[in-house]
Amino acid sequence: MFTGIIETVGVVKEISNHIFTITVKNFLADIKIGDSIAVNGVCTTVIALDGDSFQIEIMPETFRVTNFSALKVGDDVNLEKSLKVGERLDGHFVLGHVDGVGAVEEIKTVGEYAELVISSPPELRVYLARKGTVAINGISLTIAEDMGERFRVALISHTREITNLKNIKVRDRVNIEVDVIARYLEKLCETKK
Repeated sequence: MFTGIIETVGVVKEISNHIFTITVKNFLADIKIGDSIAVNGVCTTVIALDGDSFQIEIMPETFRVTNFSALKVGDDVNLEKSLKVGERLDGHFVLGHVDGVGAVEEIKTVGEYAELVISSPPELRVYLARKGTVAINGISLTIAEDMGERFRVALISHTREITNLKNIKVRDRVNIEVDVIARYLEKLCETKK
């Protein structure tokens, strides 16, 4: 489990079949093989470590439902270590189980802030509500506006500077994880019918 508070950004160093090698400075000191790291919001398992690099293996299903299929060598990826019991929960509960991929349709700079308008797959729209939470590339964000087929999020300058959203462009694909509570509420409502 994660919080959506990105700790640092790594760089894709190599892609070989379904193995991704990611380099990152000052992040891996307490990481061991088998640990979970959220990479762009996807819960992954560390399968190898070498200095400032680690490797993860991405399953075909993960390629299908995330933006991993669009990643290239040199791309930045958001990184977050798994939540430890007793730590403060600053964002929201993020499982690392990406629900789908959206596309950035608009980027608007408002002073130091940025607003992104993101399209969402039709099956996710029911979970996206104004003032609700959503994880975009693993980042815990609040939905500023529900626009039906799209939604708007606002980024403070700190979030934009320390995540891979600093380089985001229109048409870029982003991972979307909807709020887990919304998913369980839907299931509960279905079983009560």
